[in-house]
Amino acid sequence: MPDFKVHPSAIVDENVKIGKGTSVWHFSHIQSGAVIGEGCTLGQNVNIGNNVSVGNFCKIQNNVSVYEGVTLEDYVFCGPSMVFTNILLPKCKYPQRGSEFYSKTLVKEGASIGANATIVCGITIGKNSIIGAGAVVTKDVPDYALIIGNPGKLKGWVSEAGERLAFDEAGNAFCEKSKKSYKLTDGFVKERLD
Repeated sequence: MPDFKVHPSAIVDENVKIGKGTSVWHFSHIQSGAVIGEGCTLGQNVNIGNNVSVGNFCKIQNNVSVYEGVTLEDYVFCGPSMVFTNILLPKCKYPQRGSEFYSKTLVKEGASIGANATIVCGITIGKNSIIGAGAVVTKDVPDYALIIGNPGKLKGWVSEAGERLAFDEAGNAFCEKSKKSYKLTDGFVKERLD
């Protein structure tokens, strides 16, 4: 007996690894070579492309396709109907099939991507960042950034727990929810470990 759940309507191709405690729901498809970590939830109508890596404890909501070339680290949240891409200039008359054509996208640990957001390929979404619902992200996102709009713009900073950070004059902030301190230096936020 497997130690994960796959709904009878879902399709799991050969040569797929699914971690302990993961649930794959209605009408989803996991393609060959994909690796899904432990404790993940893949909602209805989720497609995981060939050779995609999904970390542990990720939540991929309904109607999301994670195409080949996209990597999700641990604790990534993908909101309903958000969109990844993997080719920068798609043209049907000039097909670009195969991984050699795909621009890589990395979504770092703890990042959250809101419903209906679009992530243009070839970028990195930073650790613990939040992409607002409907945002269109066309360039790299720093760690702990809050990105909103079309095109996506930096609108502030958030903690690991997703709380807005208010920095003092020295560039320090504290999050009550996560009980962690943060430092803003030269336009980048890092967790303070001291």
